[in-house]
Amino acid sequence: MAPTSLVPPSGSTQAMMNATTNGKAAKYHEPRIRVEEKLDKRQLDRLVTGVTVDTGGQTSAPAQRTEKASAGELRKGVIKIVPVENNREPRSFVLLTGLKTLFQKQLPKMPREYITRLVFDNNSRSLAIIKRGYKVVGGICFRPFPHRGFAEIVFFATSSVDQVKGYGAMLMDHFKSHIRATYPTMQHFLTYADNYAVGYFEKQGFSKEITLNRSVWAGYIKDYEGGTIMQCTMLEKLDYLDKASVIAQQKEAILTKIREMSRSHVVYDGLNFETKADGEVVPLDPRQVPGLRETGWTPAMMVQSAPRSTEQGIMERLIHELQSHTLAWAFQKPVSEAEVPDYHLVIKEPMDFSTMERKLDSKQYASLSEFMADAQLVFDNCHTYNQPASVYYKNATTMEKFLKSIAGAAGR
Repeated sequence: MAPTSLVPPSGSTQAMMNATTNGKAAKYHEPRIRVEEKLDKRQLDRLVTGVTVDTGGQTSAPAQRTEKASAGELRKGVIKIVPVENNREPRSFVLLTGLKTLFQKQLPKMPREYITRLVFDNNSRSLAIIKRGYKVVGGICFRPFPHRGFAEIVFFATSSVDQVKGYGAMLMDHFKSHIRATYPTMQHFLTYADNYAVGYFEKQGFSKEITLNRSVWAGYIKDYEGGTIMQCTMLEKLDYLDKASVIAQQKEAILTKIREMSRSHVVYDGLNFETKADGEVVPLDPRQVPGLRETGWTPAMMVQSAPRSTEQGIMERLIHELQSHTLAWAFQKPVSEAEVPDYHLVIKEPMDFSTMERKLDSKQYASLSEFMADAQLVFDNCHTYNQPASVYYKNATTMEKFLKSIAGAAGR
């Protein structure tokens, strides 16, 4: 079961691997192998990440998938998701007023009059999450264009106290299902997302790449300064209200294929280290490591690789932490001269996280202090170019404090 790219050993190498000398077998213990018969949910999750699992001995009970709070509340009837439009009915006016209030609170940058006008517009449609009667705790306002095959998502928000419950993702799934049932020919959504919402919409299947022909939507949707236009195209065969079961089936199919093509489900016995009378541990022969020979290992591979410096490892962890921070979106790539024409007139030595990563990969940092200097340069440049009240300035201040905290934890 060794990789086919490895040439099978022969001659003295084969004899060494078989632990034979002058035709006599050396003392060698062939490891016992046991094959897993059934994996529980926890072990399947570990196997997907490449971690070998062991079903022998004591096996924990299958882990149960934790139900999200939003799904539980919907199932128990605590909340409901209802469509609403301005049809002049008292109930509709109550729900639309609740949606207007929610959007005005959660989207403070939007003019209040503008939100009111669009929510109550006869051409607008909405879905509302209501709790305990008519209390609106989440909602989405959209404008459908069935004859053009798309809809524009105008406003989308959930109440602050309920955001951790998964209301947003649940509402988006119900929105897609509602569109499919109400407008069968509509497959595309367009929306303008601000910098804080881009990540959320990407998780919900939206992309910055607009594949819908511009002639289809240009002139129909509202243009917003400072927003990023994003598109989502629905999958015809996917039931958005039953995604969990679909994903579970796909996952199981992948794991089944992995078991057919690999030995990752084979588990070997652990190592037993012998000790001398004085307590010293007897050196272990690599050939005694269970499963090592089956991977295609040969003694020729026992070449000491150059150790990676401690500082290199610290810098790699630091750049990963910086790039993964939720406020790092403005510092990921170089500032575009096309978008900010005067930037390079003010900032003479630009720096960003992608440039730092490239310098790190090419071993251009001789020490951790040089790496930290470049990171500080990113934040100093931002403070120099932007006003203290801007979101860029504030994010740079937060990121600077974050860098100092993780650098201190890393041993700086």
